[in-house]
This record gives sequence, C-alpha cells and structure tokens, in this order.
Amino acid sequence: MKSRIGNIIRKTKETEVSITLNLDGQGKISAKTGLPFLDHLVTSFAKHSMLDLKLNAASKDDIDHHLVEDTAIGLGNALDKALGGREGITRFAYASVPMDEALADASLDLVKRPFHKIDLQLERAQVEGISREDLEHFFRSLAQSLNSCIHVSVKYGENDHHKIEAAIKALAVALRGAAAIDKRQRGPPSTKGVM
Repeated sequence: MKSRIGNIIRKTKETEVSITLNLDGQGKISAKTGLPFLDHLVTSFAKHSMLDLKLNAASKDDIDHHLVEDTAIGLGNALDKALGGREGITRFAYASVPMDEALADASLDLVKRPFHKIDLQLERAQVEGISREDLEHFFRSLAQSLNSCIHVSVKYGENDHHKIEAAIKALAVALRGAAAIDKRQRGPPSTKGVM
C-alpha cells in the first residue's frame, strides 16, 4: 500500500506552520503552537484518529486568530494531501463521543466536495484562553481545507471545554473510520468513478 503522508509548510506574513502527518500512524504526536488549549485539541484529534503528527506553528504578529486559523488550514491541507485520490477508502463514517455530561456527533464523507455544518453549542466568550469565535473558526477552517463534507454537532452539555473536546474527538473517530482502507474497494468509492 502506498504511504499516506501529508507534508505542508505554510508561511504567511502572520504565521509559519509546518506539518507532517501519516494517516496510517499509531498516534505519535508532537503539537506546538504556543497556545496550550490549541495544542490539546490538535493532540486529541491526532490521537483519536490514529495519526502520527508533527505540527509546529508560530505566530509572527501575536494575533491568536491568525494562529488558530492557519493551524487548522495547514492540518486540513495535510490531511487532504495524505488522502490523495482517496482510492480504496471507506469514505463515510459517523461517530458519537461523550465527554462527561457533553455529547457530540460527527458525520463525515471524504468526497472531494467541501461542505460543513458545525454547531458546537458554546456559551462562554472564551474557553481556556481562546475566544469562542476562534474555536468555531478552527473547526470551519479545518473542514474547508480537508475538502470533504463534514457535519459536527454538540447535542448537549454544560461545560464548554467538554463540548469542544467531545466534538474534536468525534470528528477524529469519524475521520479514522472514513479514511480506513477497505480491502474490497477498488478505486475511488464512488459510482462516478472519481471523487
């Protein structure tokens, strides 16, 4: 089987992001962004999708929004690159993940048609030092850059930290299932013959 590895270097006037990931990894992770909660979310995502991931991101302008956004864009681009033509994958997956009192669902179609519907049900203005709008933007930017159809919904919960952690883990578990190789599948998993 061909290695499914994605390497991305994204340099802008605002940030510098370097990512190497292996879709068929064992959950070996190094994530350094300078924002501890962002590191935690990226680490949780990689661990539960079983990616090997080395991610380094640095801000050049000290604006958290740019760092959060570019980290998500880089991660989505690296995943898209690792998936290649998406031949032989399962394509669809769904996961429901609890985190204490919170429950989140994620449905994923790795078709190359970007669409996303993200509903995190966050209530506080900030979660662990990152603004609510930046956390929501992280999910949207990741979904857009992954070039797939993604639905993530927090069903209920009281703690915003638990809600977003359940959501990132649900997305990770769904990605792991959808990106899995289906040994019975020949070529792209589509009646069109292309993804």
